[in-house]
Amino acid sequence: MRWWSLLVLALVVVAPFARGGPDAAAAEAEATAVRPIPPVAARKPVRLTTHGIERVDDYAWLRAPNWRDVIQDPARLAPAIRAHLDAENSYAEAALAPLSGLRVKLVEEMKARIEQNESGVPSPDGPYAYWSKYLPGAEHPRIVRAPTGGGPEQVLLDGPALAAGKSYFSFGDDLHSPDHRRYAYTVDETGSESYTLRIRDLRTGRDLPEVIHEVSSFTWAQDSRTLFYVAHDDNHRARFVYRHRVGSDPAKDRLVYEEKDLGFEVSVGTTRSRRFVVISTASGDTCEERLIDAARPERKPVLVVPRRTGLRYSVTDWGDQLVILTNADGADDFKIVTAPASAPGLKNWRDLVPYREGRRILEVTALAGHLVRHEREDGLERLVVRRKADGSEHAVTFGEEAYSLGLDSPYEFETRTFRFSYSSPATPKQTFDYDLESRERVLRKQQKIPSGHDPSAYVVRRLAVATSDNEQVPITVLHRRDLRLDGSAPLFLEGYGAYSAVVPTSFDSNILSLVDRGLVYAIAHVRGGLEKGERWRNAGRLASKANTFNDFIAAAEHLSKAGYATAGRIVARGDSAGGLLMGVVANMRPDLFAGIVARVPFVDVLNTMLDAELPLTVSDRLEWGDPIRDANAYRTIAGYAPYENVAAQPYPHMLVTAGISDPRVQYWESAKWVAKIRAMKTNDARIALVTRMSAGHFGVAGRFAELDEVALIQAFALDVLGMHRPEDAVAGDAPRPSEAIGTRVEPSRPSAAPMAR
Repeated sequence: MRWWSLLVLALVVVAPFARGGPDAAAAEAEATAVRPIPPVAARKPVRLTTHGIERVDDYAWLRAPNWRDVIQDPARLAPAIRAHLDAENSYAEAALAPLSGLRVKLVEEMKARIEQNESGVPSPDGPYAYWSKYLPGAEHPRIVRAPTGGGPEQVLLDGPALAAGKSYFSFGDDLHSPDHRRYAYTVDETGSESYTLRIRDLRTGRDLPEVIHEVSSFTWAQDSRTLFYVAHDDNHRARFVYRHRVGSDPAKDRLVYEEKDLGFEVSVGTTRSRRFVVISTASGDTCEERLIDAARPERKPVLVVPRRTGLRYSVTDWGDQLVILTNADGADDFKIVTAPASAPGLKNWRDLVPYREGRRILEVTALAGHLVRHEREDGLERLVVRRKADGSEHAVTFGEEAYSLGLDSPYEFETRTFRFSYSSPATPKQTFDYDLESRERVLRKQQKIPSGHDPSAYVVRRLAVATSDNEQVPITVLHRRDLRLDGSAPLFLEGYGAYSAVVPTSFDSNILSLVDRGLVYAIAHVRGGLEKGERWRNAGRLASKANTFNDFIAAAEHLSKAGYATAGRIVARGDSAGGLLMGVVANMRPDLFAGIVARVPFVDVLNTMLDAELPLTVSDRLEWGDPIRDANAYRTIAGYAPYENVAAQPYPHMLVTAGISDPRVQYWESAKWVAKIRAMKTNDARIALVTRMSAGHFGVAGRFAELDEVALIQAFALDVLGMHRPEDAVAGDAPRPSEAIGTRVEPSRPSAAPMAR
C-alpha cells in the first residue's frame, strides 16, 4: 500500500474545522471528531533566474510538461503528480466528511428553489420561435422551436440524450441557419473548452457527417450553406478563421484569416441585419474588425480600420451606415459613431452619441428603426432607446439601490420589441418585452422559487468605503431585514477585480442558504473591474494592481466597523483572477478572515506570466505586465504574487479547488500554493485542496450537479464560522469533494468571447 493510501488512516482527535477561526481550535474542539493528516508534497528545489534575480521553486515538479495532452486526456498525467493530487483529494474527503449531512441539506434547499421544468421565453425569428427548456430532473436543456403562428413544438437538440454516458457535457454556441433548415451547435465533452462543431439537418433530426474540432465561435452566411468558424492553435488560442461549405470535407475548408499576433484572439459573428459577417480580433486594449458581405461569403474580408494600439471599436450595421462603439479621440468610456458602410475608414467617423465622462456605454443593439444602448453611470445600469427617424431618446430606468440587467439579443432586425431581464440580490429574475415606441413593458417570465421567496424580507444596500487614496469603493450588501446589524453576524464577502469584469448584482437563489442562516452577503466592487468605468479598470491592473487588494481589505474593515461583521468572522471568496485576490489578502491580512474560498485561483502569477507557452500568457500581458522583457513588471508581480509571498505566519482555514482540464488556470497553481502554505503556516489552519479530475475551469456541468460544489463551499463557510448546527445534518451521503467542483459566480463568458482567467 502506497503512502498516499495510508494518510486517511492516520487520525487525531480534533474538530473538523476549528470554528470561529484557526486559533479558536482548543476552545471549541469536539472530542468525538477525527482529523486526518494532510499530505506533504516533496520539495524538489528548482533555481530560476530572471533579470538577475534568483528565486527557488520547491514545487515546480507539479507542473506537467505534457499539459496540452493532459487537458484533453487526464489519464496522461505523470504518475507522481497524479498520486499527489489523489492524496490531496483523499485528505479533503476525510477532512470534510463531518460536513456531509450539512452539504446534503444545503443541496436539498437549493434544489427546492429551482423550477424543475424551467423554460425560457420563445424568441421569434420569422416563421419560428426558438428557446430552451428543461424536463423535470434533467441536468441539461433541450433546444426547441415552434411555429410563431402556433403549432407543435419540435425538439432540435436533446441535451439529456446527448449527455448520456459522458463524464462531462456542456453546450457551447448554437444557432439555426437563416432558412431554418439546419442547426449548428458546439459541445465540450472534456471540460477543457475544446468545443466540437456539428450541424444538424432539422428535416431528418440527424447530424450531418462533417465534424469540426477545436472551434471557439461560428456564424452562418445568408445562403444557409456556408459557415465561418474560428479554430484554436495547438496552444488553445483562437487564431484561425475558416469557411466551411455544408456537406464538404472540413479538411478542405478555406482559411479566411489568420491572426499572427499571439496577443490577440479572434471571434466571428453576424450583424443583427445579417448583412455582414464580422471577424473581430482583440487584445486587452486594441481591437480590429473585418467585414464580409454575408450574401457573398466567398469574398475577401474588408478591413474597417487598421489596428492602432489603444483603439477599440466594434461594428454593426444600421441600414446604409455602420454604427460603431469606440473609445476613439479620448472617449475612455466609449462613444457611438457612424460611418458609411461603403467607406468605413476612421476619417469618415461621425459622432452619433458623443462621449460623456462618467458614463460607460457597455453595448449597442441596432434594430431597423431604433438603437438601444446599455450603459452604466454612478454604478447603476440603464437602457437608452434612440429613434432612428428623428434622433429622439428616452431612458429605461430602475429603482433599487443595486440590480443587474441582461440584454437578450433578438434574432429579428425589423422589430420594435426589445427583450431584457432584471433582477437584484433580493428580486428573482424578471424577463420583459419592451415596446420601443409605446414604452410598454410586458412581463414575459418571472423566475419561480418553488419553495417560496419574499423579496421584502431582505434588504439590499449599496455602500461605499473611502480608501487611503481618496477613492470610493462600492459594496453591494444583502441581509435579512430582521437581522441586527451590531457586528454579531458573520460575513461572506466576494470580490474579483480584473479583466474589466463586473461581478453582477443579480439574484442568486443559492446565496439565500447563507443569508437565511443569519449571514451578511456582500460583494466588494474593487478596482480592476468596470463598475466605475475605464479609470476603475486601469487603476486595478499592471503597476496599479495593489489597489485591487487594498480595496478588498478596506471593504472588509469598513463592513466590520459599520456593524455588518466582525474582523475574524469573515469568509472571503474569489474565483480565478478573484482567487489571486484571495491569495494576496490571505498573505496581507490573515487576521481578518476565518476562512478563504479560492476557486481555480490564479495564484502562481509570476511563473505563469514567465511561461509564454501557456494559452493566456501573451494576451494577459496587458492585464498583469510582461515579466519576461520588463524588469519592473517582474518586480511588481513578484511583490504581490500569492505563491511567492507565502510567509511563516498564521493563515485562515482554506478551501481551494482546481480542474485537471482547465486551460485558463492550470491545476498546478492550486497544488503548488497549497503545498507551500502547508509547509510554512504557523498555526493549525486546515487547508483543503479539491481537484476535479474530469472537469476544467467551470467545473462540473449540469444545473443540479453544480449545486454540490456550492453546498461544499457554503458548508465550509458555515463550519469555520461556527454555524454548523447539529439540526442542519440530514441523513444521506454527500458526493466526494472531488466530484463536487461546479461553477457559480466568476464573470463567465460565452465560448465566442476572448478567454480570461
